[in-house]
Amino acid sequence: MEKEYRQAKVKAAANLCVHVLPSNLEIALELDKVSQENEGLARAGRLVEMRKEAFKLMRILAVYSPVLIGSVWRGTIRRGSDIDIEVFHDNAEEVVSLVVAEGLKVRKTERITATEHGKTSFSIHVFGESVQRHPVEIVIRPEDEKGRRRKCDIFGDEIKGLDVPHLEKLLSENPERRFLPE
Repeated sequence: MEKEYRQAKVKAAANLCVHVLPSNLEIALELDKVSQENEGLARAGRLVEMRKEAFKLMRILAVYSPVLIGSVWRGTIRRGSDIDIEVFHDNAEEVVSLVVAEGLKVRKTERITATEHGKTSFSIHVFGESVQRHPVEIVIRPEDEKGRRRKCDIFGDEIKGLDVPHLEKLLSENPERRFLPE
């Protein structure tokens, strides 16, 4: 089983003896359909539950400008999806200490280095489990990256996500709303 779209596409193309690869967006939309067919109504309930759990975590992390991103933001969760939250702070240990004190079970932390457009950046990824037993990934980015625009590798649009006030509004008005490119 492949974890990255690119490897999965190349492997599938070889197995099917084709040379044209679908876009990441096409694959993501098809996976979303399959997840909906397989998971049914339970999926929407789990999405709302995960967004509520994200809201609790983000309120704890409020001083670090948290943003909900990934499948919980988009509304495209599937079994095994995690809650992805970005925060911005230059002291990762401080962030980790806070979430551990608040009950997040940290499984591991990892420093990721990436080069984009000739510029190297890093982030600390904290993998854990929430009080409600949902997988969580908190990405700690340097403070100077706050507000930086990034493009989603899967959907091809800008990663906007939801901050605390916008997530709170979403939960009160339309907790199952999806955020997909038009």
